[in-house]
Amino acid sequence: MNTHDALGVAVVGAGYWGPNLVRNFAASEAWEVRSVCDLDLDRARRVAGGRSDVEVTDSLEQLLERDDVDAVAVATPARTHRDIAMQALAAGKHVLVEKPLADSVEHGREMVELAERSNLVLMADHTYCYTPAVLKIRELVESGELGEILFVDSVRINLGLIQPDVDVFWDLAPHDLSILDFILPGGLRPTGVAAQGADPLGAGRSCVGYLTLPLAGGAMAHVHVNWLSPTKIRQMVVAGSRRTLVWDDLNPQQRVSVYDRGVDLPEITTSPQDRRDATISYRLGDTWAPALPEREALGQMVTELAAAITDKRAARTDGRAGLRVLSVLEAAATSLASHGALVDAGSDLPGDPR
Repeated sequence: MNTHDALGVAVVGAGYWGPNLVRNFAASEAWEVRSVCDLDLDRARRVAGGRSDVEVTDSLEQLLERDDVDAVAVATPARTHRDIAMQALAAGKHVLVEKPLADSVEHGREMVELAERSNLVLMADHTYCYTPAVLKIRELVESGELGEILFVDSVRINLGLIQPDVDVFWDLAPHDLSILDFILPGGLRPTGVAAQGADPLGAGRSCVGYLTLPLAGGAMAHVHVNWLSPTKIRQMVVAGSRRTLVWDDLNPQQRVSVYDRGVDLPEITTSPQDRRDATISYRLGDTWAPALPEREALGQMVTELAAAITDKRAARTDGRAGLRVLSVLEAAATSLASHGALVDAGSDLPGDPR
């Protein structure tokens, strides 16, 4: 283990996401970047930035032998996450894995079980959960400000890059699912999953997708993901029995708005017919926007990883959170194969201990 106050980290994968991880680890007082590992050494050198104190290597085994590396951050394709993480955990290293945690629930479960047996931190890099907006949404839900959650509607669409190895669900929906898991009491525990997908381009995989997730108590979550939209939308509506929240991630002036507006139905404890005949009233109150700090989510994420290691506790987006997201993605694939049927979402997975 690293004997200095700062923890040592190695980043595996110098492609799209690796440089962002290296930059934020390097900027954190809690971390020192020890190594960048990639099969393309020239790319790894560029990410390392020519720093003489950062090792550049194409050997995972060599990296894992270093005593001054406390944690390994994995930023490689999902199909490789399980093997890299298992080797790192077996070497006694804490592990951060970019989304999704693995390419299957089975592989993700192996990672979680090994980390727990080894008393090591396994953290899912659910970056959006560390944005000021999503942290505020979680706070408002936990405080009861919104009341009982009635529905969540999430839209993530743009004219995006069609991935060669995954469909739009596996590419985009992990963001929305991880946010749902983070803000909903007890985590993301749908009673079922129904998925509808379309491939109008003939790409061989869904390019447009809709997820319907019934929740306990009659609530509903809905996620729309799309690679083909000419407009970019990143929006989530979280409706409660008291207030409704709208998060527009593309509106930096007012990312989060809280509406004291909704539908009120008088409390009636008699028959369903009486409830149907009851007079519905509409509440039209104020709208307010909480002040949000401007800070990079990845910086908060690497700070949380260091705190989890130091405090010997699970991270806020731990491996179990990653498993709950994977369970919905796998169920969505099953639903697609069953022409959109509602299927089980993995009832044996643990909930959020909050």
